[in-house]
Amino acid sequence: MTAPTAYDRRSFLRVTALVGGGLLVGSYARTALAAPFGAEGDPQLNAFVRITPDGKITIMAKNPEEGQGVKQSLPMIICEELDVEWSQVTIEQALADEAKYGVQFAGGSLSTPMNFEGHRQVGAATRFILVAAAAKTWNVPAAELTTAKGVVTHAASKRSLSYGKLATTASTIPMPDLKTVPLKDPKKFTLLGKRIHGVDNAAIFTGKPLFGIDVMVPGMLCAVFEKCPVFGGKVTSANVDHVRKLPGVKHVVIVNGVGTALDGLMPGVAIVADSWYNAKVARQQLQVTWDEGATAQQSSAWLAARAAELLAKPSEKSVRKDGDAAAALAGAAKTVEATYFYPFISHATLEPQNCTAHWKDGKLEIWAPTQMPAPGRKLVSDTLGISPDAITLHMTRIGGGFGRRLKNDYMVEAAWISREVNAPVKLLWTREDDLRHDHYRQAGFHKMTAALDATGKLVGWRSHVILENVRAGEYPGRYVPNYSLELSALPHGIPTGALRAPGSNGIAFAIQGFIDECAVAAGKDPLQFRLDMLTPVVPATQADTFDADRMRGVLEGVRDKSGWGKPMPAGHGKGVAFHFSHRGYFAEVVEASVSPKGEVKVHKVWVVGDIGHTITNMSGAENQVQGGCIDGVSAALGQEITIDKGRVVQSNFDQYPLLRMAQSFPVEVSFIQSPNPPTGLGEPSLPPVIPALTNAIFAATGKRIRSLPIGNQLA
Repeated sequence: MTAPTAYDRRSFLRVTALVGGGLLVGSYARTALAAPFGAEGDPQLNAFVRITPDGKITIMAKNPEEGQGVKQSLPMIICEELDVEWSQVTIEQALADEAKYGVQFAGGSLSTPMNFEGHRQVGAATRFILVAAAAKTWNVPAAELTTAKGVVTHAASKRSLSYGKLATTASTIPMPDLKTVPLKDPKKFTLLGKRIHGVDNAAIFTGKPLFGIDVMVPGMLCAVFEKCPVFGGKVTSANVDHVRKLPGVKHVVIVNGVGTALDGLMPGVAIVADSWYNAKVARQQLQVTWDEGATAQQSSAWLAARAAELLAKPSEKSVRKDGDAAAALAGAAKTVEATYFYPFISHATLEPQNCTAHWKDGKLEIWAPTQMPAPGRKLVSDTLGISPDAITLHMTRIGGGFGRRLKNDYMVEAAWISREVNAPVKLLWTREDDLRHDHYRQAGFHKMTAALDATGKLVGWRSHVILENVRAGEYPGRYVPNYSLELSALPHGIPTGALRAPGSNGIAFAIQGFIDECAVAAGKDPLQFRLDMLTPVVPATQADTFDADRMRGVLEGVRDKSGWGKPMPAGHGKGVAFHFSHRGYFAEVVEASVSPKGEVKVHKVWVVGDIGHTITNMSGAENQVQGGCIDGVSAALGQEITIDKGRVVQSNFDQYPLLRMAQSFPVEVSFIQSPNPPTGLGEPSLPPVIPALTNAIFAATGKRIRSLPIGNQLA
């Protein structure tokens, strides 16, 4: 979920007549993306809007829906410019087809920034030709016509026609150059910024099948897949003959794996049965001898010991150097030093990994809850040695992604098993599979030393980071005159990947926690200390994209919203933090208390964010921020993946606790709508809440949290 370094869009539209008349509008788009989202694609047809003579308006939702709300927010953008009511529109989930729809993925909070202008143009161009069709029908100037609620009106003659009645004529109108299509003045928006319920809400509440786990196809068998508990281990032998004889079992297949990538087809044993229950029960009698490989020698204790050794030595790599941090530290009136640690954590998606695949006559049809459909298709194509054109991929709704489903290991497993048994197969992981074969949030060790002058001003900073790949533009680079950011590598065999607000979700904890320590050492108010830091003191480089004015705005906003500085109830504390993540600027205040038994209670969180000039769907925006804060607090309080002899210790939610309803808390959300392009919301609210919580704990108890999870550190 790393943001692409650049993107641009060239678009034009074409219209074709539908069978029986009507209008089909598509957009040709070219979007340049950096890894991991794939290479630049050629301009291709993307059909987004369909209007039939009977007045039915259908808008395609191009990107995977994982609860982040793009299934309604992206079509809302088209709907706004098209000038139709939301109630008049039907939304359909598109197939995975980048030749038609352009780049499709869910990650990096990129759906809005990558599609906002393009989707506006699609809606505006569709409206343009409908107006032109009415002008042609009535032989009047198009400038005399207005649109509203899917109707074109000529006020002077009191005539009007619905879009459905105009659709066939509109299909004959030449398309304008998109650059010349007039877009609405945002002040005249009637839909964007409103609170719109999710298009799938009713289906979810009533239990309608939407998710990958719900897929059923005729003749479908069910599969489980046993992999080595040590990452990368291989099958030596298994009692397959015994398992084949068990009730309901149809096939037992030893999979040797393809390649060595931990996100590809790994070795294991697949059990295919007439029901998932029978496959699961048979698995209990499966006995496998494994070649566990070198990772069996690794553990959490080993990683911590190696990190301590590396932190005691000179770093391996300098990422950024401004001024002379060593000299500033040597001449400081006061120095502050601390080491922060955050562990591997699992995505713990409530819907375990699953995929349904049907191999027939050399072709594959796949139903998958994937965030990255095109790379998933390529992985299957490369692994099975078939053409991508032989694969049809249906994107199901995703029961929680958070970055886990950027990897498609479960998809290639299902595809391989289906081909082996020549039947449609649903592969469903257990919760234990899900926790023990994840691609975890990378752990990180940050050793930081700061220099304060006689007035308490921060004049020097040195960071030495192990495991995490901190970028040169990360704050507080450029805001401390003498700054050094250094990295050292610690190779290991644990599979890692992006987790909601990747990088930022750990980096913010370390940096904002340490800034709090510096404020206390300087005898300054932690919020004002942060405001005082938000003045650049080093010229900007290409790596520097952090806007101090925007961050100052949200920090001042949350100060005022939270009543910062006012007296607190006994035993309560407030903590503050901010972070720039995935183009979003967020500052947050947490009010918390700690019981005599060491139990943390979060009483309230205040959030102020700046994601640009337009909030597409206010309901979805608030939901994303609230969910991000709850997700972050949940991770901070109790989530940790530990490794012993190369295998994950935790197996289910009794050992990996998620936040319970009784532990939840109100989150007050406010936005500053600044004059900047709109950006996404899936990630940026999460990072600040973790250090704001640990800083609140310090304010309440005087105990500093430098290691996650908080767990029983306060008992």
